[in-house]
Amino acid sequence: MGEPVMLDGGRLRARLVDAGPYAALDVVTVTGSTNTDLAKAAHEGAADRTVLIAEEQQQGRGRMQRQWISPRGYGLHVSVLLRPEVPVTSMAWLPLIAGVALAETVERTTGVRAALKWPNDLLLGGGDQWHKGAGILAEAIAAPDGMAVVLGMGVNVHHSREELPAGAGGLPATSLAAEGADVDREDFAAGLLEAFAAVDDEWRARSGDVVSTGLLDRYQRWCATIGKRVRVEFGRDDLLGTAESVDREGRLVVRGPGGVSKAVSAGDVVHLRPA
Repeated sequence: MGEPVMLDGGRLRARLVDAGPYAALDVVTVTGSTNTDLAKAAHEGAADRTVLIAEEQQQGRGRMQRQWISPRGYGLHVSVLLRPEVPVTSMAWLPLIAGVALAETVERTTGVRAALKWPNDLLLGGGDQWHKGAGILAEAIAAPDGMAVVLGMGVNVHHSREELPAGAGGLPATSLAAEGADVDREDFAAGLLEAFAAVDDEWRARSGDVVSTGLLDRYQRWCATIGKRVRVEFGRDDLLGTAESVDREGRLVVRGPGGVSKAVSAGDVVHLRPA
């Protein structure tokens, strides 16, 4: 591709704040981490559904504190400050419902085949060739005015295969462009945020109940982890087995040795090849 086109914060605010579901939105050229910036804003009283997008992150991080950097204008680095009035036990579903919005947006707007890897990765490609195209990170914030969550999404958009970082969790990295999509990054950002607000509205309206909203079923339809042989890495005492389902608390249910099933709420999941 040629020179990346920078996002227009004014147009995004007109669509997503003035005429949309968000309280505030800002686009910055460069920052360390949009999640870190919004965590600070949460302590300063920033409103529910405040959005920060960075053209470049220099200290971006994912789960397990993995660090990554993306060239300016090539990816989508967006974080949303959320103050949902739902039970604390439902908060674990935020990165999962964000995954639903992300996968649905990718297939609807680009035609690239998408899937989800529990708990927080977007996969692109299909079949035995799934590659990681995005990551999601939700962080709870104990702000002075109550609990908040900062939800970050980092999507590889315009990167060529040579510009992509090394993969994690046994999966190589990819991008929408590397999968053959010609993406308008601004339209994609707006479409993703609109899709996330829609699923968030459904989730909040039922007090975080993912069964009555159908979000549990929607997530499981997108989840490529289900049915796979997996290794769940905890740092020690890894769990080997077959992923059976995701339960209503957002935990991955794995059938391990001897046919005993165990629900895990955390851990690095590696998809294994069939035995």
